[in-house]
Amino acid sequence: MNQKVAFLGTGWSFPPEFSPQLGEVIMSSDEQDIQESLSIILSTKLGERVMLPIFGCNLDDLLFENLDLTTKTLAIERINDAILYYEPRINVLSVSINESRELEGVLLINVDYQIRATNSRMNMVYPFYKIEATER
Repeated sequence: MNQKVAFLGTGWSFPPEFSPQLGEVIMSSDEQDIQESLSIILSTKLGERVMLPIFGCNLDDLLFENLDLTTKTLAIERINDAILYYEPRINVLSVSINESRELEGVLLINVDYQIRATNSRMNMVYPFYKIEATER
């Protein structure tokens, strides 16, 4: 295991994948593991994990709210708090919500962060869908 992996960690890929040829779980490491961890945090509802009921940031509570300054501020606060508690490998630099695709039912959540161990700056855009997926 190289030095970078030891600092940043390795875990199951998200969503979980299995290799039929190798007969094992596909793993993710380094920056990819952090990106996948952030996706898990942002997509998990409070109470969804039985053994850790306060894990996640519960954005689904805001699904039918008007997208005004109060709602955006609450969403950003929930995201910051969840990442602070459940992703200790990073420092959040900023969180913003891009409304350019709101009429399509999508909010783009931009998370800029710094990896503590390597001092690398990264960003992630998480699409939050306000409407159910439909078959076209």
